[in-house]
Amino acid sequence: MSKNETMASLSLDQHRAAVEALLAPLSQGRATESISISAARIAGAPDAYRHRVLAEDIASPTDLPPFDNSQMDGYAVRAAELAGATPDATVRLRVDPQINAGDTISELEPGTAAPIMTGAPLPTGADAVVPIERAIPDHFRPTLDADGSAASTVDFAAVPDSDEFVRRRGSDVARGELLLTAGSVLGPAQLGVIAATGLTKIDVLRRIRVLLVATGHEIREPGTPLQPGQIYDSNSAVLSQALIECGCTVVAWPCRSDDAADLLRIIEKGAPTADLVITVGGVSAGAREVVRDALGPLGVEFSHVAMQPGGPQGLGLVEAAGHADGIPVVTFPGNPVSALVSFEIFVRPLLRRLAGFARTERETLRLPLAEAVESPAGKHQVRRASIDPDGRVRLVGGPSSHLLHSYAASTALVHLPVGLGHADVGDPVDVWRIDD
Repeated sequence: MSKNETMASLSLDQHRAAVEALLAPLSQGRATESISISAARIAGAPDAYRHRVLAEDIASPTDLPPFDNSQMDGYAVRAAELAGATPDATVRLRVDPQINAGDTISELEPGTAAPIMTGAPLPTGADAVVPIERAIPDHFRPTLDADGSAASTVDFAAVPDSDEFVRRRGSDVARGELLLTAGSVLGPAQLGVIAATGLTKIDVLRRIRVLLVATGHEIREPGTPLQPGQIYDSNSAVLSQALIECGCTVVAWPCRSDDAADLLRIIEKGAPTADLVITVGGVSAGAREVVRDALGPLGVEFSHVAMQPGGPQGLGLVEAAGHADGIPVVTFPGNPVSALVSFEIFVRPLLRRLAGFARTERETLRLPLAEAVESPAGKHQVRRASIDPDGRVRLVGGPSSHLLHSYAASTALVHLPVGLGHADVGDPVDVWRIDD
């Protein structure tokens, strides 16, 4: 696009559909990587395990549980030997040695009951466990008398069912059975059941890798001295965190120049190890727009979306090493509120879907306004807001796209659609919660 061309005008829905079509190939042929199943590694590098997606089905390599074991602290018994037991006519058995979790599998002698702890292997011959509170006495006592000469006994006042309080081998999952399916998001339970099978490595989808390029001759790294006319780069921090929360890995590589060649060098160096390029700034109709100047000749299309903030937008495929069909590029305007609103509307749901999040969209509420509001009727306006305790939504700050502090103090975004020029106190509006 030349500087004298007029940018196409699109609706919010039209541009959202175009971004979705551009990013759709990212879901195909996803690269994978292996991660170790180790509590030490999970605790030592939690970000490497947070919200990972299983790349392929896993069949269990073992039975879970791997052996018959006790569900309760109690006595392992042969249920048939307690036939006829009642409170008035108890059955007495001799007490065998105690079985603890981690012990080898033993054999239960006829006419005996073995004290057994939760998780301990059920002895051969036993087919039920009587909880300690149902035994007489209802506490464990030494299996030998004080002089070591005689075994103690225990009485039972009821007949247990066969398999009562017994966890049978393979009752959770049998060897060879499907443990988890491809696409499963690995949370605590999923990682736990994998570890329980003894697996030490699994394949997961590689995270979407984003090359984030904030642009502007005026931007500087926070903490460095500023000269007159310079500002600190907030866009890199804003969008890096937003992308990470969508399950991406991010390389933030600012272009502190308005020279198109500098931007192209950054993309050339960063694109081979990225899946997506997002640029911020340099997309408007000014005389010096670095993103438009650099990427327009390469096929990126720039348009004006009927929304406020975030009107100037761009997208397209750019030829890059390692990308046979080109690497997708999405360009946002440079004001921080414009950039973050653009990300929320056009990119966040798509990246969350790729990362396997159950909820990809913001929670949408229909709430009454706490105050009247004006909105440009020809644009979809997005305002920052908070929700009062009584359920009314109250605007925070004005509509200007530089008011990042107001955004930081907000818990919601209010959507005022095209065609709505004014809304009164109490009028219902669509609200996105952003405080999750």
